[in-house]
Amino acid sequence: MTRNDIEKLLNDVRNGAKSVPDAMDALKNFPYTDLGFARIDTHREMRTGYPEIVYCAGKTPEQVVTIFVCMSERENNIIGTRADENMFQEVKKVIPEAVYYKVARIISVQKKAPSKPATSIAVVTAGTSDIPVAEEAAVTAELLGNDVIRIFDAGVAGIHRLVDKMPEIRKCRVVIVIAGMEGALASVVGGLVNIPVIAVPTSVGYGANFGGISALLAMLTSCSAGVTVVNIDNGFGAGFSASMINQMK
Repeated sequence: MTRNDIEKLLNDVRNGAKSVPDAMDALKNFPYTDLGFARIDTHREMRTGYPEIVYCAGKTPEQVVTIFVCMSERENNIIGTRADENMFQEVKKVIPEAVYYKVARIISVQKKAPSKPATSIAVVTAGTSDIPVAEEAAVTAELLGNDVIRIFDAGVAGIHRLVDKMPEIRKCRVVIVIAGMEGALASVVGGLVNIPVIAVPTSVGYGANFGGISALLAMLTSCSAGVTVVNIDNGFGAGFSASMINQMK
């Protein structure tokens, strides 16, 4: 849809030839922006309420910069996951307001403040080694407009570290539980709360952990009702899903 198409659509609304709902339906079908190496869905936020997220790993710094510039020109908030320091430095040269969250490996450009619900999201890790995945989840949720409570190193090897934090967790609308090794923490939390639990298995652990597969299978076979599972080390997916739950009317 070109600029002329948009102007015609607006004129049709003004003169009564097209209703506002019909115009919105037409706008929701905007095409992507073709950069040759990527097709940017610049109108995803209009359809889904969230902008397209850029997965930076595997892309060159030049490709990441080009995508960020394209999205920035359309006043989209931008989140780039799995980004390294070099990618950020290249983005910052052309978009000075870009921010880098080093532990989470996320680049953010905020063009407008997202709506913020009154409720919160809890992010709980079994161990300190799970914090990078936890920060990806927490920062994602925060950039999408949510308040996040972080509770780190509260695994089942010392369950008393979790128990005294339960009042804080129960005040939240959804909890993300992040664990490697045997992944038992998600089942424990699931049995103690009446809110949705999003479990994130991590690749943290010794050989028989199989790079997170043991934790993944343990979480998938959890006996606690209300536990759902995202992929290994997928902090972004957990943060995004938690945001959708937290912002439901």
